[in-house]
Amino acid sequence: MENRPEESYLRKRKRAFRHAWDGILMFPKEPHAKIHLVSAALVLILALVLKVSRTEWVVLLLCIALVLLAEILNSAFERLCDALHPEQHPLIKEGKDLAAGAVLICSFIAAAIGLFIFGAKLLSILEL
Repeated sequence: MENRPEESYLRKRKRAFRHAWDGILMFPKEPHAKIHLVSAALVLILALVLKVSRTEWVVLLLCIALVLLAEILNSAFERLCDALHPEQHPLIKEGKDLAAGAVLICSFIAAAIGLFIFGAKLLSILEL
């Protein structure tokens, strides 16, 4: 991307925002993004139904953000690797595997936190 010194600060910020928005719109097209977005929607619906506390809302939203962030960074890393070195390479495979592993760890921890928050509430409903 070329540097445009004559461009105002606000125009540069507007252009940067547009690029970020393009990235957000691109994200749902990623295969695993659909899984994460559906899971996030289900968590939000369950949180509404079970009337979680304000603190629990914050924790759930942070978990959702962490998983989505990890998936976005993983997708960006994979695209960058593919652009720079389209052929298979053992170090690039390791890098991609590490990035995917980070998403998996975030997902497992988020699921465990969800079970902790929702599990107690669901058990109390079932024990009526």
